[in-house]
Amino acid sequence: MQPMLLHSLSELERAILQELALYQLQEKLLVGDLSLAKVGPKGSKSIRQKLESFSKEKKDGYPQTFGIPLFQVINNDRAYKQLQEEVKSSRRLCLEVEATVIRYRAQIQKKSTLGRSCGLVPCKVYSEEPLSPTFLDNSSWSQRRGGMSVDSITDLSDNTSKLLEALQLSHPHELDLRRSRGKKKMLSLNPITWQVPRIVDRCCQHIEMHGLQTVGIFRVGSSKKRVQQLREEFDRGLDVFLDEHQSVHDVAALLKEFLRDMPDSLIPRELYEAFLSTASMECPEQLATLQLLLFLLPPCHSDTLHRLLQFLNEVAQHAESSRGPDGQEIPGNKMTVSNLATIFGPNILQKEKPGEKDSGAMNIEDSTAVILVLQRLIEHYQTLFMVSPEMQHDILRRLFQTDPDVIDYLLRRKFNTVLSTESEPLTEESPPSLLPSQSCTLERNQLSSELYSSVSFLNLDVGI
Repeated sequence: MQPMLLHSLSELERAILQELALYQLQEKLLVGDLSLAKVGPKGSKSIRQKLESFSKEKKDGYPQTFGIPLFQVINNDRAYKQLQEEVKSSRRLCLEVEATVIRYRAQIQKKSTLGRSCGLVPCKVYSEEPLSPTFLDNSSWSQRRGGMSVDSITDLSDNTSKLLEALQLSHPHELDLRRSRGKKKMLSLNPITWQVPRIVDRCCQHIEMHGLQTVGIFRVGSSKKRVQQLREEFDRGLDVFLDEHQSVHDVAALLKEFLRDMPDSLIPRELYEAFLSTASMECPEQLATLQLLLFLLPPCHSDTLHRLLQFLNEVAQHAESSRGPDGQEIPGNKMTVSNLATIFGPNILQKEKPGEKDSGAMNIEDSTAVILVLQRLIEHYQTLFMVSPEMQHDILRRLFQTDPDVIDYLLRRKFNTVLSTESEPLTEESPPSLLPSQSCTLERNQLSSELYSSVSFLNLDVGI
């Protein structure tokens, strides 16, 4: 196996990964305050339940972006996009019907004109064209990411209904509808749809394109009026287009406001103390612990944090001045990793909810720890969001004990991905009689036989 990005794992694998990460953190005694049965004012509630509650869809959703849970922001973005696609589809259909009517009228007018000018016209001269509109082809929906795609579907027997039930669309909204109908929660065997709010992605893209050389980005003041206008446009669900005419400082302020006003912070408050406890660790242990903590995040928080850290890392790479190809000086933005961590730390790692008493107060020790932790996250985000082969093995071992019927599909998907990305060209040692397609088939068969001959390694105890 090869290291994989966290969001490339299936929903089922990510759920098992959360369990493994929580178990290892408890073994290290780093989650003592986050026990599985934490007592609160409304009774006991497990950490798993708290984290999952961030991904529960609210029934009364409305086009809003600021001040609502992150998952609801993503859900509103998805609903707006779906509505826009339906409107575009309806408009295309109307145009096609209109074109058909115009063509029909033109045929009638032409026939009438020729009939008046010439009394005897053979009937077969006018070949009628089909007058029905051409309807839209909806086949593209089956090709979207998350659709059921199993190369070994014909190999499944009738008694593997559990696997077939699990092979559902990994669109979070559709999964929630399916789960509400049944008693048992079924997790998809496909990767969860990438969940990053539209406002976060567009703000990051705008600054990456127009503001990497802007000195003092995130520090220089912005126009409150223009920022408020952008905020209202996003809140109304409009498709806001940020171009070169928008001030970089306004967009930067908008991004900070979004993160600050989230009712559920990007890193859940239940994990605040655990993240801060890593500030005093040595680098290797610190990174390993931060990685386990990141594995606990719900997918919408994890994907959004990954996008934000990627963006901040890119900004930090342009902090120092440089020389262009012609020797001209390119000014740096002066925003080092330390400066970015100082600005974004309080927005990402929050101990109290916005508006609560003493929510803005933070002692010096916590403030220093927040900056150090966020620095590590920015500097090592690529490594932290990768799942090692060892951890993937642990996930499969755990699934072998609980859901052995899904192992076959998961292994095939993993190794088919490796073959598609790392296919090697034919060499002189290859038999000359083999065609490229036959050679690829032999490689797959050889890999599959080696894989399934050693699948017994999964039947091991992982300690939970």
